Amino acid sequence: MGILCGKNSTGYCYRTGLGTKSDLKKAFYWCEKAADDGNIIAMYNLGLCYINGKGVKKDYNKAFELFKQSAEEGCPTNLGEEIAQYNLALMYEKGNGITKDIDKAIFWYNKSANQGYEKAKNNLERLHK
Repeated sequence: MGILCGKNSTGYCYRTGLGTKSDLKKAFYWCEKAADDGNIIAMYNLGLCYINGKGVKKDYNKAFELFKQSAEEGCPTNLGEEIAQYNLALMYEKGNGITKDIDKAIFWYNKSANQGYEKAKNNLERLHK
């Protein structure tokens, strides 16, 4: 687990400039390495890279797949699982990279909201109006 976390942490440091010069391409590289090794948090972080075009060309399809995998598998410590579920719900709601599906959006917003994520609760309220 240490090597997986180390790769993801290295990616985080490059993304934020923590202890080093910020370098989005290196951040992407290290997140991708950790995700390829099965690190769920890195999969989520890699999804963020793809959806925001940070260190890589924007790709909603790849972002969706990574968010879906991290949301379904869950993080070992539940660190960020509710945020991955929220982002997956957003993609279903907006139809970014996938076919728009409000029922699936509500499903994933519910999972996220049940873990206390306020943004998911707010979006559920908005959709139920």
